[in-house]
Amino acid sequence: MTEVWGFSESREEETRLTPGTPCWTSLLVHDLEATKDFYSGLFGWDYYNPGPRQLGPYVRATIDGRDVAGIGELPPDRQLRIAWTTYLASDDADAAAEWIRCCGGTVGVGPLAADDAGRLVLASDPAGALFGVWQGQNLVGHGPAGTPGVPVWHELVTHQGTSVVKFYQSLFGYETKASGGLESDMLTLHLDGRPVAAIRSAGPGLRMPLWMTYFEVTDVDAAARRVVELGGRIDEAPHRGPAGRQAAVEDPEGAVFTLLQSGR
Repeated sequence: MTEVWGFSESREEETRLTPGTPCWTSLLVHDLEATKDFYSGLFGWDYYNPGPRQLGPYVRATIDGRDVAGIGELPPDRQLRIAWTTYLASDDADAAAEWIRCCGGTVGVGPLAADDAGRLVLASDPAGALFGVWQGQNLVGHGPAGTPGVPVWHELVTHQGTSVVKFYQSLFGYETKASGGLESDMLTLHLDGRPVAAIRSAGPGLRMPLWMTYFEVTDVDAAARRVVELGGRIDEAPHRGPAGRQAAVEDPEGAVFTLLQSGR
């Protein structure tokens, strides 16, 4: 596996994640039951209902009994952009919220307690990309490479990465490295000498900056076809990427994510 993509086989054993590490991915939708059916049909997810009750109906998706993602339902009168949201670990969500405001970001929700699971903030960076901050120790944002249906990488896709990277560095102290060759538009974010996420510059043609979640699949071509069968669409056809074969797709409500068949 290329060093740019910092997969780890031992993340489930960690009790504390370094602040700034992606630690959870969650989605708010208009039709929770239909969305559950889509991802169950695509990834084989099962679900249970743990809360947090403050955000309305919410389920955690599981594979083999392990939590992999969250899906919540928006109130009927809320018209928000439907997008997978990457949560970044923090030791102090309240302090992170203040720092976000000071650095030019916007806090939309929180800080608030998510029952007994932790404390969260929903915010957007200065370019408008939505992200979360999570203070808690019992959520893990990546799975081991090769496990189908789990999130294995998180990447900020924005207009110009160099203009927004300082915001995230101020918030979490990331070290950055530019990828070489054809991926020179990408910066990897490092914590404790380890790559944990990336920022990719997509240029002015990007519709809206967003944090992209990569989900592992065994066969990206078959998974992309399955997305269409289930009512989604393919945005970027399967092709070779830095960590394997991948495809960018949307679910029926328009949430964009990437399917990844890891290289070996």
